[in-house]
Amino acid sequence: MNGARMGTLASLRGSIARIEAPSDATMPNRIALGHAGADAMLRGGLAPAALHEVFAAGHQSGAATGFIAGLAGRISARKPLVWVRQDFSDRENGALSMSGLAELGLDPRLLVTVRAADVDSGLRTAADALACDALGAVVLEIWGQARQLDLVASRKLTLAAQASGVTALVLRIAATAIPSTAETRWIVRAAHSPPGHAASVWGAPRFEAELVRNRHGPVGRWIMEWKCDECQFSEPSAHPQPVAAAPANRPHQAQARAGHRLAS
Repeated sequence: MNGARMGTLASLRGSIARIEAPSDATMPNRIALGHAGADAMLRGGLAPAALHEVFAAGHQSGAATGFIAGLAGRISARKPLVWVRQDFSDRENGALSMSGLAELGLDPRLLVTVRAADVDSGLRTAADALACDALGAVVLEIWGQARQLDLVASRKLTLAAQASGVTALVLRIAATAIPSTAETRWIVRAAHSPPGHAASVWGAPRFEAELVRNRHGPVGRWIMEWKCDECQFSEPSAHPQPVAAAPANRPHQAQARAGHRLAS
């Protein structure tokens, strides 16, 4: 190898090192998730126009779907979202619930779902969708250890996302992570939800989210609670509901009784 090539190689290595070097500064154009700890590790939030991966075991597919729906909601905001699903995912998990997504705070009217016959057609569809800069994000959901979704395929998705400015989110169920060009990689499990308030039997969705790859900083693990009304993640609520609800006609008496119970 001659001197010119050696110099070029050294320059490229230096550029890559500067790009991937951790920094305490917040990076521009980041999309905050709302969870203080995760946003700090991500230097302000998720990078748009990049590839992000979410992995989960087969029995945690519901939690992973909810988590990546939250990421998509944060990223796409009021723009359309394309969700590409392998046919096998429908058979294993059932179809996506529009009412369920609405309860999470997403607008089903902005969601376009595509069923792909196999992994190859799913990859082609996702790449085509990423070329449309009118979209906010594209979700590609693949079940199992798909050999087609290798480093080359992830590189193509990353380049398509960078070219259009549309973020790619890849959901991998019952799969083992392999080398990729992903900006971040998450492993997600369900976490215990807090008790709901009197008008609802369900508490806020909670996820045990482990950030195992972060190109621009450290990794970590958190319990992340999804706030459906605010459409963002947050730290888990310490006291999700009041100790005692105040009757409409005697609020001061109810507050006094609640204070007496806490003091005794």
